[in-house]
Amino acid sequence: MHVTRLELRGLRRFGEVRLDPAPGLNLITGDNGAGKTSVLEALHLMAYGRSFRGRVRDGLIRAGEPALEVFVEWLETVGAVSSATAVAEPQAGYRRARKAGLRHSGQDWTGRLDGAPVAHLGELCAALAVVSFEPGSHALVTGGGETRRRYLDWGLFHVELGFMPQWRRYARALKQRNALLKARVRDGQLDAWDHELADAGEPLSRRREQYLEALQPRFAALLAELAPALGASRLDYLPGWRRDELPLDDALLLARERDLAAGYTTVGPHRADWRIAFGALPGREALSRGQAKLTALAALLAQAEHHAQLRGEWPVIALDDLASELDRQHQARVLARLLASGAQVFITGTEAPPALAALGAVVHRFHVEHGELGRLPGG
Repeated sequence: MHVTRLELRGLRRFGEVRLDPAPGLNLITGDNGAGKTSVLEALHLMAYGRSFRGRVRDGLIRAGEPALEVFVEWLETVGAVSSATAVAEPQAGYRRARKAGLRHSGQDWTGRLDGAPVAHLGELCAALAVVSFEPGSHALVTGGGETRRRYLDWGLFHVELGFMPQWRRYARALKQRNALLKARVRDGQLDAWDHELADAGEPLSRRREQYLEALQPRFAALLAELAPALGASRLDYLPGWRRDELPLDDALLLARERDLAAGYTTVGPHRADWRIAFGALPGREALSRGQAKLTALAALLAQAEHHAQLRGEWPVIALDDLASELDRQHQARVLARLLASGAQVFITGTEAPPALAALGAVVHRFHVEHGELGRLPGG
């Protein structure tokens, strides 16, 4: 997957800018606060429906502007053949051009995909695949369960075409059941939505668990390379109810009185989580901040490699402020792996990461200054 054009309007410091990135490695430099991270935020927004620094209404829109706008054009491989081993190069298929646009006011949004309006933000998020590593990525390991559920669901949106309608079905049933619980409804309506929630939730949970199991070998290998001191690792899925003891419809029935008192559904896939077991540590609480960053990076790269295996091409990789997040040794390992993959990579920093020069890679350079984004000579 290769972004060929990115336009931003009304996003943080930018009035209106355009970036025409190249395949391979794109380096965006600038002083602190100049806006280089905002370029990656725009890609992340299109791929996830939110910035990695928070919601759109929390300062993402430029002061005085009613809304922000992001427009992206990219090339992707169609008809790729899945390979169990090869992830370095796109598999057989042809390349097609795609485009997407998003206008967001912080409250309302409108979007278009390939010239047609979209009804659900998830349609945009499932079109452009971007994996981001940034200063807050350690929350994937040390933060709450919502971040880890989004990680699983994002991966499934991109590799399983049937997952999105299933996810929407569950979300709709959950919304209806919660409305009944809040209204303290005890009639047959609640029985009906319990059944619908269980019918949608059981296969949703199985898909998440199978996806996590598929990531396990790649994650374990990457973490052993990046942080060998942590020992052997294992990913464990937590379904959100005692699934090994009873089916979801029974769990919902048993929790009904508690749910009526709380006014919301307390069991089910929306409460799911996953955890990492480390051979050399008692748990994630014992991780240093640096170890948490490396663990999160291993999880994100494992997801990118898995995507490449099933879709025949790598997602776009965005690395924000890489030099401050990783030491030189880890920079070199990650960059060498990405360069060998053929992925399109975006890196930001006040200057080029020290490890970059030693790799002898072709780098396309851009610079941000005073709200302007330009290509550097020779870049």
